[in-house]
Amino acid sequence: MSRNNAIIGIDIGSSNVRTLIAQQMRDEDNIRIVGVGIAPSFGIRRGAIIDIEEAAKAISESVAMAERMSGSEITKAYVSIGGNEISLENSKGVVAIGRADGEVGEDDINRVITEAQAIPLPMNKDILHIIPKKYRLDDQDNIKNPLGMRGVRLEVEALVVESSAAHVKNLTKSLYQAGLEVEDIALEPLASAKSILTKKQKELGVVLVNIGGGTTSLVVFEEGEILHTAILPVGAGHITNDIAIGLRTSIDVAERIKLEYGTASCREVNRKEEIDISRFDSQEEGFVSRYHVSEIIEARLIEIFEMVQNELKKIGKAGLLPAGVVLVGGGAKLPLINDLAKEILKLPIQIGFPNGFSGIMDKVDDPSFATATGLLLWGKDHCLNGLMGVSGGNIIWDPLMKKTGHVVDNMRGWIKKFLP
Repeated sequence: MSRNNAIIGIDIGSSNVRTLIAQQMRDEDNIRIVGVGIAPSFGIRRGAIIDIEEAAKAISESVAMAERMSGSEITKAYVSIGGNEISLENSKGVVAIGRADGEVGEDDINRVITEAQAIPLPMNKDILHIIPKKYRLDDQDNIKNPLGMRGVRLEVEALVVESSAAHVKNLTKSLYQAGLEVEDIALEPLASAKSILTKKQKELGVVLVNIGGGTTSLVVFEEGEILHTAILPVGAGHITNDIAIGLRTSIDVAERIKLEYGTASCREVNRKEEIDISRFDSQEEGFVSRYHVSEIIEARLIEIFEMVQNELKKIGKAGLLPAGVVLVGGGAKLPLINDLAKEILKLPIQIGFPNGFSGIMDKVDDPSFATATGLLLWGKDHCLNGLMGVSGGNIIWDPLMKKTGHVVDNMRGWIKKFLP
């Protein structure tokens, strides 16, 4: 496989590390997936790296599996980032049009977005993405793309996505120790949206909710624009922990019970039905009520969906998104989760699956691959647009793209100091 048409996406989650290797074929619109690797996550908690060596091993294992399947070796990748270290801030930028005839060029757009980036940042923060929400040209407001229009003064309202600098550096260092360079870092909910949501959904108004292992992320679109994004500190892993505590059993047994018998609504479960725990562990004995297990799962999911509802209330969109809610992530596969989400969020609910791909689709046709497949599309846009990435009609200006290379170079130099 030629390296120049290869795209690699690595979703570093709290439960699993997923690696996809794909090709962009000249005669095909779809990206062809040729390698898939999944490895359990270690050294990662709630989307953040807490042990660089353990995280590097998990990444290496996942990458090795994908390499064996594709028959190729990879050195660079597009990587997701999440965790509670992410924060959002609204910003504005204003510039004068550079050309004498007043026509807005790409340079003017880049300059005004750079101005929006000029916000006071704490020493421990980095800007991940700057997402223009709307432009204003002189007296004309609510412009989506001012390129080619004429005026004197160009303004932009933008959403600035920030992260802890240590969070970014730990992620970068883990990849470097795994023998990989970072092509670009993408915020996890934005990457997920690229492979799941349609243009029509983004125009009508939709919220994508990704229920991962350690966190739940969301991104809201309306009229093709990103209105809001957030990462909540609760995920499907907390459901497993709740089951383990409630049943007084191990985490491994609790996870298997959740996967085999779990359901999001206890009302559909027979109160007399029991689960034989010895089936999952010979050292365990006794029976537990499946109804009780469902109660535990439902309680935690209610908490998650109420947190999502609170985020929608913050932006005045609770119950007001015609395209409803799209659920992805491993937690979205729990039976009857649609019914519970609809009851709490008062919106249409559907489970999202990646679209726009060919190749080994039987391996990735799953809500848990939303972020990994989205990273492939992120990489495709990166290759086509240089430092400008397109997401659902929005231009995402990514200052970290310019800085990632410097981060990797600095990290490489820092590590060399400790080498013999």
